[in-house]
Parts: sequence; C-alpha cells; structure tokens
Amino acid sequence: MRVLLVSTYELGHQPINLAAPAAALAAAGHEVRTLDTSVEPWSGELVAWADAVAFSVPMHTAMRLALRAAAAVRAARPELPICLYGLYATVSRDLTLGSLADHAIAGEYEPELVAWVGGLADPTAVSPRAVVDLGRHRPATVPDRGGLPGLERYARLAVGGEERPAGYVEASRGCVHRCRHCPVPVVYDGRLRIVPEGVVLADVEALVEAGARHLTFGDPDFLNGPHHSLRVVAAVHKHWPELTFDCTTKVEHILRHEGLWPELAEAGCLFVVSAFESVNDDILAVLDKGHTTAEAAAAVALLRRHGIEIRPSFLPFTPWTTLDDVADLVDFAAALDLVPNVDPVQYTIRLLVPEGSLLEPILRGEGRLGPYDAERLSWSWQNPEPAVDALQRRLAALVEGAQAGGEPIGRIFEQIRAAVFAAAGRSGPLEPVLDDGEGRPRLTEPWFCCAEPTEGQFTPLGGVRGPERPRSGTSG
Repeated sequence: MRVLLVSTYELGHQPINLAAPAAALAAAGHEVRTLDTSVEPWSGELVAWADAVAFSVPMHTAMRLALRAAAAVRAARPELPICLYGLYATVSRDLTLGSLADHAIAGEYEPELVAWVGGLADPTAVSPRAVVDLGRHRPATVPDRGGLPGLERYARLAVGGEERPAGYVEASRGCVHRCRHCPVPVVYDGRLRIVPEGVVLADVEALVEAGARHLTFGDPDFLNGPHHSLRVVAAVHKHWPELTFDCTTKVEHILRHEGLWPELAEAGCLFVVSAFESVNDDILAVLDKGHTTAEAAAAVALLRRHGIEIRPSFLPFTPWTTLDDVADLVDFAAALDLVPNVDPVQYTIRLLVPEGSLLEPILRGEGRLGPYDAERLSWSWQNPEPAVDALQRRLAALVEGAQAGGEPIGRIFEQIRAAVFAAAGRSGPLEPVLDDGEGRPRLTEPWFCCAEPTEGQFTPLGGVRGPERPRSGTSG
C-alpha cells in the first residue's frame, strides 16, 4: 500500500510525527512518502501517487491547517482513504469523520495506523470511526527521518550570536497531570507512555548525523518520569557531550526536583519552557496549574542560579481575565527580566476549549459557554468585560504586524505594554527595554502551539479552500 503522511505544523521542528509512523508503516511492508507543508509546497503529484493519506494533527494549529488540506484531497480524489492521527484527531469529529476523513486516531497512534492501512485491502471491512488508543504497546521502531526535509529547513537554536541546527525528540508521551485547559489530559487522562531509551538514543544519533547540535525534548512534561529522563540525558551527554538541549516542564516540577538541575545543566540544558499561563492565582487555581505566581517567580530564580534560562508560555486571555490581569502579566515579565525570553505571540493567546476539555463543565456551570465552533475546534466564549476581548484582538494584530516588519522583541514589547496600560488605565512613565537578550538561548520559531494559525501559515496550501460549514459563535 502506498501511504502519504502529511504534517502541516510541528512548532518549526522536523516532524517526528511523520518519522515515527513512517518507520512503523515501512516495517509492515508499506511504501511511505512524506510531505511537510510548513516547509514544502502542497503536492498534487504525491496525492495522485498515494493509495491512502494520513494527516498528523498533534496540536490545534496543525489540525486547523490539516482540515483545509484534507478538503483539497477529498475534492481531488473523493475515493482516497484519509486518516487523521495525533492529539487533535478526534476533535470536531462531526465536521471531519465521514466527510473529510475516514478514520481518526488519538493517543498512541502507530499500531492503529498500521492496522488501518492494512485493512484498506478490504474496503468493505472499513467504516468511518474514531479511536483513542492508550495501549502500552509503544513500538520499538526508531523514527525514520530519511524522507524528511533536512534540519536546515527548520527552527535553529540561536545563542551567543550564532545559530545551530536543532533536532526534536521525545522521551515520553502523555502527562500525569490534568491541567484543565490542556488538550493532553482529554486524551491521556493522566497517563504517561515512555519511549524506550534505546529508541530515543538511536533517533538522537540519526539527528546528530544529520547535523543537529542542539536537541529539543518535546515531551509534554520532561520531568513526569524524572528517572527515565535523567537516564536519557546522561546517555546522550555521554555519547555526544557537545550537544545542548532544552525541555518543557511544569513550575511545580522545577521546584520539586531542585536537586536535578545541577546535573541537567552540566549535561547541556540551556533553557526550559514552562507554562506560567497567568499571574492571577485565582485563574491558576481554575486551570489547576499546581503553582502560584510566587512559585513561578521562584522557578525563574532557581534555574538562573544554575545558568539555565526559562521561556514562559502565557495564557493571558480567559473568561476570567480582567484588564488589570493582563497589565500585571506584562509587569511580571518586565520585573523578572523575562522580556527577551517571551515570544510576543504569548501576550495574545486566547483560551481554546476543545471538545472534551476539562473546563467545559466549569464554563457551562458558570453560564459562560457559548455555541461550539466545529471549524475552529473550540467552544465559543466571551469575556464579560468587552474591553478585554477588544484588547486581545488589538494585541494579535499588533504582534503579527510588528513581527512581519522585523521589529526587535524589545520594541514589540514596548508597544504591547503601551496598549495594555492604556486599556487598563495605568499611567506613568514606561521604561524602555534596553536588552533584547540576543545572547540568550532560544529557538528561531515563535511558539504557536495554542494560537490561531495565521494567513501566512495557510500559504503553502495555495488556493485550497477549507470545508464549507456554517460557523457558529466566535473562535476560542
């Protein structure tokens, strides 16, 4: 069977969610080709070649883009079997299943994806369905990156005035936590699935041979399984001592595992991504984040004592946010010298409430939940203070325009702060941002995991139109 695997967005990384299933499908005897529309143009030739197409949808942005691409495939070849796989695969299934897709797989997708392709030999035995697979049968197949674009096409590590090729690996999937705004617990429900150490090391070896000088451990939380993660880091450092890395973890793990950071720093940890979300402790409690604002500040100080920077992600706009909350968040970033560490898009993020979100019952109970917008993959909601929603729209336009114009991060922050303070009625002189943090480590791709896709991200799909469906409510 000839299978085309398509990725639309993986945060600027070479897509492991193409490489992993490519290896599994090839091991099962199928012929596999890949297409990453984040760096490659849409290919009608590959669609014509394929006996089946599967779209990787590990996050909101990827799913939004995949819906448009799947519609193009369906229009060009109505008979071609289409599958969605990844964290967002079963979201908005009333829009996708049976019309845009024949199959949807969330969770540990490789075994079910191989089974789906194998079953296509008998079309009468296949009917549209959605599957959530959390089995522990994680394949021991090393990701096959041979058909993917080179690392030079993807995000790089920028540090000390130079840029280094970066690779992306995973030591685990899922998460033991159940933060209410996060899409991971909707699928994994507090479960963790470990990737065998040997598989991770073999994948790292392939990335190093391809030119990687830095690694991103893309686990939802790298310290969910701290002993496994430490073993992996130690082994990587032993074999490739020149490699540096970054990882993602919660504030509570940064503080709880205080004793691990000297070892991680010695092994090459340059920075940590952590979801701070808000500086309003009441909102943090609603989201079940497991930390307070004071603890977030303590995490910044702790990591810096070991020479590790932190790159916070924020969720400034929620149904509970006030204008003062947004102003406090901007103040927090400036006071802790985090301005160079925060991609400006982070000040614009608006809460998404996908199907099954743990926030659904809370918002419904408070009377804040509007109609479901299947195309935008979120329940709609509005802030009770219209000025808050207006500020979010203004900041989103400001940031997109400023980044398109190539303005430095300090200047963009100054514009954000001025707009926020004006909206919140705060006055007084605003100190200019003098340090753009050019020497601080970062990846060259802004963080778009929970942001709405921009028109620029739709560009590689050409003139392809998305699914025609009456829209209800507003975007999440």
